[in-house]
Amino acid sequence: MQQLKIVEPLITVYDLEATPDDGNIYELFEGELSVAKAPSLKHQELIGRFATILYNYLDNNPTGRVWITPGVIFDEYNSAIPDLVFIVKERIDQIASGIHVVGAPDLAIEIMSPGSENVRRDQIVKRQTYARFGVKEYWIVEPLVEMIEISRLQKYVLASIGVFRNADEVSSPLLPDLKFSVKDVFRK
Repeated sequence: MQQLKIVEPLITVYDLEATPDDGNIYELFEGELSVAKAPSLKHQELIGRFATILYNYLDNNPTGRVWITPGVIFDEYNSAIPDLVFIVKERIDQIASGIHVVGAPDLAIEIMSPGSENVRRDQIVKRQTYARFGVKEYWIVEPLVEMIEISRLQKYVLASIGVFRNADEVSSPLLPDLKFSVKDVFRK
């Protein structure tokens, strides 16, 4: 006799919108709910430093816009809340004219939180989801070891182009002439 397989119902972005605010951060990957707690003070400080670097750059080079912790909806079963996103000017009206970003940002930045589940989500699940939907560049920031890993989209995969530390200089083809050192982000 064949055993019946129980299929869990998929959660949609519409279900997520109806979730009451309880201080947690809810993301959705392939219809499965992912929950994170509010970020630490160090995490928030790093978000502020990246935002400052990017806002200062964009003041002089108005090539797009940056948002801090925006809701990003990829499709009915996939949504995320990256720490920062950048979208080039030409695409803003297409994907960022409402309450959320609806589509792939050009750049997503994630500050890692401690814990194996957070590491798995940021390094595997989000990387795969972001690549699948066309995020061009993904920066994973690891506060404990003070490093930034940069990945760029290559044939539907966000492939690492390097890990940057200390005096290493960070740059991106998405943000021409932007250059900063890793130590500037992690200064005490």
